Amino acid sequence: MKQLRDSFDLPLTCMGGAVALISLVGLSSPVQAKFEDSPKAVLDEAWQIVNRDYVDETFNQTDWQASRQRLLSRSYTSNQQAYEALRQELKQLNDPYTRFLDPEQYRALTSQTSGELSGVGVRLGIDAESKMLTVIEPVIGSPASVAGIEAGDRIVAIDGKSTRGMTVEQASKLIQGEVGAPITLRIERNGQAAMNLSMKRARIELSNVNYGLRQEANARIGYIRLTEFSNHAPEQVRNAMKELLKQNVEGFVLDLRGNPGGLLQASIEISRLWLDSGFIVQTIDRVGESQEIKANQTALTQLPLAVLVDGGSASSSEILTGALRDNRRAVIVGSQTFGKALVQSVNPLSDGSGLAVTIAHYYTPDGTDISHLGITPDIEINLTEPQRRRLVSNQALIATDSDPQYLQAVNALRAPIALNRRGAAQSSLQVETGGTRSN
Repeated sequence: MKQLRDSFDLPLTCMGGAVALISLVGLSSPVQAKFEDSPKAVLDEAWQIVNRDYVDETFNQTDWQASRQRLLSRSYTSNQQAYEALRQELKQLNDPYTRFLDPEQYRALTSQTSGELSGVGVRLGIDAESKMLTVIEPVIGSPASVAGIEAGDRIVAIDGKSTRGMTVEQASKLIQGEVGAPITLRIERNGQAAMNLSMKRARIELSNVNYGLRQEANARIGYIRLTEFSNHAPEQVRNAMKELLKQNVEGFVLDLRGNPGGLLQASIEISRLWLDSGFIVQTIDRVGESQEIKANQTALTQLPLAVLVDGGSASSSEILTGALRDNRRAVIVGSQTFGKALVQSVNPLSDGSGLAVTIAHYYTPDGTDISHLGITPDIEINLTEPQRRRLVSNQALIATDSDPQYLQAVNALRAPIALNRRGAAQSSLQVETGGTRSN
């Protein structure tokens, strides 16, 4: 079954084109078998998927049939050579979201969207100043957390291999591995000598949600930060909301800053946790067929809500933000969002590689096309470069007094929270007065 990223689950079918018949009809069985075992078979699979599903039937005014002829007429000495030929043909579409994924990239993407992987449970980044591989945070309960790894630790070696000049992707590949396999990370921590920490890899459910109760003056705020729309994200947001409601919060801040998107279905399910009614999103495919998705009376709360966004909030983040804004369910705070209004499906290919293909365009409930424009917050507040760098380098400062956008979101909630309090007080007074009269 194909994995989906910002996409509906469409059935994967096979289509044969006229060029396919010309190139295959009349071949003897050994020759056909040779074709099926060659890189050309994968190229043909990819071409057929684009030919069938791509959102623009004109293929950006290019001759897509001629692309197939070029792909299948060449000889390839390696898979990598074939992959590069396919990437060159895809460039004609002028669509950065329709892209080929080699087997390693495809495995990484499917692990990311499934919300699971086999590793030690660390979220990594490259420190802007030192350029060193740095732990952003360990997953609670993971082998890394149990071994004592902390946010801010610098990983200088993985099983004895230096990480100098290593990308996050390269480091992740080394850290991930078979469940139960041992691994040693050499860690540097400020003020301490470098140390080796040994652990065993385990199946990790990636947490895309951080949450907590924030006491802001006399207001009880439930803070939820969602970093990606993975398969587990709706469940994680639901659990966070329920836990915070048990703590009698009076309003919520949902932080989508830096969230690049993920699974479209996840954004729909999370929208339904906040919305009881109204449209969530509309998609239109290559033939103009429209699909409208609605809320379904499953909201967990109607408490005041502020949503934090920035230029890194894209795709599924914008679907959720647009749904909450257009239905007047939340106040949007922060800076302009990214502006990605396209839907992709991610398709597996027979050699373990994959193909992401743009299959639809989406619009917010009010019919707004945010392509290349993004969503303008109701309350726009842009971070200065020093403020941004400070929050990136020290994520413990996010959603604190050092975070101007968060403080503005809290301020935006004060009036509706006060209104709710007055309403609750009046209801209580009416109940008490009614009781006195009945006596």
